[in-house]
Amino acid sequence: MKHEKRKSEVISIANQKGGVGKTTTAINLGASLAIAEKNVLIVDIDPQANSTTGLGIDKSTVEKDIYSVMKKSVPIRDAVLDYHLRYLKIIPSSRNLARFELENASEEEGHLHLKNVLDEIRDDFDYIIIDSPPSLGLITINALTASDSVLIPIQTEYYALEGLSDLISTIDRTRENFNPGLEIKGILLTMYDERTNLSKQVEGEIRDYFKTKVYSVIIPRNIRLSEAPSFGKPIQLYAIKSAGSEAYMSLAREILNK
Repeated sequence: MKHEKRKSEVISIANQKGGVGKTTTAINLGASLAIAEKNVLIVDIDPQANSTTGLGIDKSTVEKDIYSVMKKSVPIRDAVLDYHLRYLKIIPSSRNLARFELENASEEEGHLHLKNVLDEIRDDFDYIIIDSPPSLGLITINALTASDSVLIPIQTEYYALEGLSDLISTIDRTRENFNPGLEIKGILLTMYDERTNLSKQVEGEIRDYFKTKVYSVIIPRNIRLSEAPSFGKPIQLYAIKSAGSEAYMSLAREILNK
């Protein structure tokens, strides 16, 4: 019998380099898809909890977080929080998550905690977007095991491709061992400065290397984008007419049209 593709898609935003726009992408792509009236859940599985604070939630007061869900002490539906956008919800993170790797490192099925809980609710959503930490440890393996695809943000800077082979081999290993259907959804160029030759040069290198996997939309370096998280808002609620807002809305359209 042919395997029926589920209507929902789980997408990990991953890159073990910090500061490449992972959280910015998780929040603003999620908000853009929600504005397009898709039911979206953002799952913050970074112990730094940047997606949580970027959506205006105080991480120090969070009790029902993704850690307590993965430990099975809180049912997953109890941890899902509403947001100001009708179709957007979030499961927050907190510092507690930092304990997860130590507690589960030697467990044979330690990679399945996130998949097992997300499977309970994935049919409630069109898209589940996982904001993963800047590392290739057990938390990121959980994200990749739970996902249908990986979106990789890459900053258009001198060392952009450095370390990327580690991420690709982690994706390959996860595919071989835990999740045969896992694919690279796309490569997203971020923090692009069209005034510099370097940005254009790096863009050329990445498009040569990844070919059609690179989105045509490029996320510009944009002051409004970097300000929005401190107001606890996605860019669309902070500065709808900004270049950053338009870029993420275009990315959502590109993803929906594919």
